[in-house]
Amino acid sequence: MRAAALYSAAGSLLLTTLAAAPAGGTPGVPDAMAEPRGTAVAAARARAAGIDFGTCPADQEVSGGMQCGTVTVPLDYAHPDGKQIKLTVSRVRATHKDPHNSKRKVPRQGALVFNPGGPGASGMHFPLIGLLPEWKRVAAAYDLIGYAPRGVGRSAPLSCQDPEHFLSGPAQSPTRPSTAYKKQRIARAKEYARGCGRRAGNALRYYNSLNNARDLDVLRAALDEEKLTFMGSSYGTYFGAVYATLFPSHVRRMVLDAAVNPDPAQVWYRNNLDQSAAFEGRWADFREWIARHDDVYGLGDTAEKVRHSYETARARLAAKPAGGKVGPGQLQSAFLSAGYYDDYWPSRADALSAYLSGDPEPLIEMAAPNPETAAEAENASAVYTAVECNDAPWPTDWAVWDRDNTRLARVAPFETWDNVWMNLPCAYWPATRQQPVDVRTGPGELPPTLILAAERDAAAPYGGALEMQRRLANSVLVTERDAGTHGVAGGANPCVNAHLEAYLLQGSVPVRRASCAPHPEPKPGTPRKQALKGKSDGA
Repeated sequence: MRAAALYSAAGSLLLTTLAAAPAGGTPGVPDAMAEPRGTAVAAARARAAGIDFGTCPADQEVSGGMQCGTVTVPLDYAHPDGKQIKLTVSRVRATHKDPHNSKRKVPRQGALVFNPGGPGASGMHFPLIGLLPEWKRVAAAYDLIGYAPRGVGRSAPLSCQDPEHFLSGPAQSPTRPSTAYKKQRIARAKEYARGCGRRAGNALRYYNSLNNARDLDVLRAALDEEKLTFMGSSYGTYFGAVYATLFPSHVRRMVLDAAVNPDPAQVWYRNNLDQSAAFEGRWADFREWIARHDDVYGLGDTAEKVRHSYETARARLAAKPAGGKVGPGQLQSAFLSAGYYDDYWPSRADALSAYLSGDPEPLIEMAAPNPETAAEAENASAVYTAVECNDAPWPTDWAVWDRDNTRLARVAPFETWDNVWMNLPCAYWPATRQQPVDVRTGPGELPPTLILAAERDAAAPYGGALEMQRRLANSVLVTERDAGTHGVAGGANPCVNAHLEAYLLQGSVPVRRASCAPHPEPKPGTPRKQALKGKSDGA
């Protein structure tokens, strides 16, 4: 896009020029400079206003010294004097405390802004991560900043349907959907897309990655940071890379954790196909782990036998949902989360084992829809859908979706069709779609950038990290080998954490690429027969 190319070429000098340039442009021709100029205006206002941090809302249930505030941004950057929205922001100030030397006062390095991805996830609780041992050195040097992006939580929230109907259960989840089932899901996707349009109106098209990147620059200015130190996870790596493309001279340090593929040809339809294929491999990893612990779970001593146990549970739940709430759809959703994080493996395996042994309670507790989280989940889904649908063209012919995913589901049935139903509203989207930004920076435009990736990450397949590094000049890639946790920064791998700390605290990076051995596999729980005996003995 023209704006992206101009930002890359001229950096902050261009912003200075745009701020003074007259509005309007050639009559009858779209003003290509309106949004860059509007961003500069909004950033200048935000810098002057700052953020009035104070007590957080009661529903945040926070401690640890966290404060909250808001920053004002335009709904439409082409019209910076038009409708304004407020984004909620959270902060814990740098502690200045060296966890290894109580006498040393650590100098402050600025603000570290975090986005957890989604799209649709809130980072408001991120500053509390400084309470964890793995983060204390970073928390000593940085103000930890979280925020809710536009549309999320209290930040001009989006909604596409009544939350009461969003988490209804039980639900089916066929891996070989019938023609009738497909027609039912097409009708639901059309209605969901119409609901987004009805509830958001003309504002719907302004919830996109370009505006998320512009909002990030306004937040930088409101924090009075000349240059941004940013960490994004998952989708946060994509709009972080968009930010780096638009504002390379505004970047101080940038961590992209669980990098998604930024290739415009992949955003977002083909990225979702790749994700479905990758989840099949991660599902196999999980089954192999269960099989190695057959003495604990009794689900089979091979991955194929474990699959059979899982399919047996699916069939039983289809016939009689557990507790009247948990059907195959809820089971699949619970096990999909194990594809993101292997620390979920023991609890999922235990619940499946218990269910097949006649005790449905662990599965019901784990997988049943929770009315208390319905509004938050519906909001996250609405933002996810709006951003992904607005960001790029999607196939509008169902035959294309059906052809591509029928072919894929033959080899990757675990996640393929559920991923289709999640994204299908984009085929019938009522708002104008954009062309994706051509993410890339040239030599010398961007400071060294740290990309982190797990080699078997299913939600962000590893090829995306390689493509991200190819497109961002002067970036480095640290890989956790033979591991698949979605997001590795500050987690269970000391080697990865050492690279993260060296970068954030000293600006040090490997020459180009480095790798770390995998973190230890999760340990299984108590063998089920032993646990049942303990209960019978009154333990």
